Amino acid sequence: MDVEQKREARRLKLDFEALKSGGFIKQTQENLFTVRLRCPGGKLTSRQLRKAAELAEKYGKGEIHNSVRQSIEIPYVHYQYFDDITDELKEIGWLVASCGPRIRVPTACAGCTWNPNGLMDSQLMCQMVDKRYFGRTTGHHKFKISFSGCPIDCARTRGMDLGFQGIAEPELVEELCNGCGLCISSCSENALTLVNDLPVRDCSKCIYCGDCIKVCPIDAIVVGRKGWLVRVGGKHGKHPIYAYEVAKFVSDEKCFLLIEKTMEWYQVNGEGRERIGTAIVRLGLSKYLDEVVKPLSLEIIDKSEERRKFWTEGNLYV
Repeated sequence: MDVEQKREARRLKLDFEALKSGGFIKQTQENLFTVRLRCPGGKLTSRQLRKAAELAEKYGKGEIHNSVRQSIEIPYVHYQYFDDITDELKEIGWLVASCGPRIRVPTACAGCTWNPNGLMDSQLMCQMVDKRYFGRTTGHHKFKISFSGCPIDCARTRGMDLGFQGIAEPELVEELCNGCGLCISSCSENALTLVNDLPVRDCSKCIYCGDCIKVCPIDAIVVGRKGWLVRVGGKHGKHPIYAYEVAKFVSDEKCFLLIEKTMEWYQVNGEGRERIGTAIVRLGLSKYLDEVVKPLSLEIIDKSEERRKFWTEGNLYV
């Protein structure tokens, strides 16, 4: 390493946090970094995949890491190649992701784009949220958003700072129902019973998965309404927190309003480097509900009994 490189290396040692915030993550090996690429919803074109492979061969060790949050990462990159990599990415309209106290690249399942289980378009929402909010400073810590198209929750909304899960409420068209009972046997929540040859739904058990709608052979059970179940305050890490269900049947447009108001609340009420879930634990969920959810006139979930049906028996409910 020449004198200029050594001087630059010393400067970088004082600025690792800034580099990490820009998507360049310091490795154990001296002067080597992992470059995180921006992949909202895990969606990539074949051109992007080829470019990632090319950059890994050219500037790394020919290895690619597929992170648990759907990002493509190129490890073993020397800092002297940062500008070259960002310039080559710009040629195909691609960017480096970010870390640090910012809104991270959102994650999502395939949703109703091609998954037959999908109830809502998680990929579309993920791309729109990425365009609107990616990289916005939180003032405290990282902020992760995810979208799952149905209650199977492949995108793990329960572990996110803000999670959106697709739900659908069934509606019975009585004159079409023949009382076959397929909807009863398909309901794993035991939320349906047959009364006078018609299915009757127990709303305290229904999690709006839509299985009864899919299985009906004569379309006697249809989608009454659908939208997003919203969860807030989840996180992974040394002390994980399961997110709280706070609203249901939220429209796409109201999701953006909720994100905006949640970020404002977090910036005002968060302390130091705590995540929003920790702030909610400290201040109480009711404060978030009163100051964020209620003013937006959303269908609020403010009782632990209503959250209980979304959890496994034996968990703690708040």
